[in-house]
Amino acid sequence: MKSMRAAMSGALMLSLSLAGCAVASAPVEPAVVDSSAGSRALRGLARPKGERVAVSIYEFRSSLANVSGRAATDMFKTALVQSGRFRVVERSRLSEGVVREKQLQQGGYASGTVARTQLRGARYLFEGTVSEANLGESQNAGGVSIGGMQVGGATNRDSIAIDVRVVDAATGDIVDAIVVRKAIDAGEVSVSGVGSLLGSIMAQRGKHLPYAPDVQVQQRRAEGADSALRAAIEEAVLQLASRFEKP
Repeated sequence: MKSMRAAMSGALMLSLSLAGCAVASAPVEPAVVDSSAGSRALRGLARPKGERVAVSIYEFRSSLANVSGRAATDMFKTALVQSGRFRVVERSRLSEGVVREKQLQQGGYASGTVARTQLRGARYLFEGTVSEANLGESQNAGGVSIGGMQVGGATNRDSIAIDVRVVDAATGDIVDAIVVRKAIDAGEVSVSGVGSLLGSIMAQRGKHLPYAPDVQVQQRRAEGADSALRAAIEEAVLQLASRFEKP
């Protein structure tokens, strides 16, 4: 009788422990400045001593439903600025800020003289495209059953690729190009049938476990497409920055 109570108590504690791990909410973390490996590498580049070359990007194109071309354009501009190798001039959103402010000042609706100042011209233009998205590039799944308890796991790998070209704004020549591919990994682990395993153990000892608490635990980890896209863009800018050491 004591062994049965001990088994039931152990099963209950194990089930509650697993359930607690599954439903316990993570502590709320404060917002922090992005410190990914790519952004750290960009900020760690040596800054040029002379005048930085003026560059811009009009649009980073994407035909994928879950990847925003506008967001990719903003990510690319952020990475260019973080590198410190370029003088980045705005083009994709001029009408939303710079041109509107110039018009306000020119019309006398706001003070200032920026309306009489020309915009800086870009020496090179970047063109970016999300060129590949391989969903389910590789998949693996497996599991094991012990006395009614099932432990399973699965991994899935997708990938995303971008093409970036460097265009000479004076001639229209494509002077450089680079392709960067980034894997998107996901994994899943599940556990169920703990009560069945305990019942099997007690049955082997000639005991009956009337109440076998059970629990199902499932945990999934996945990298988002936007995060993978940013990493690919940062790597592309990191590689291209090394080619502009002498503007």
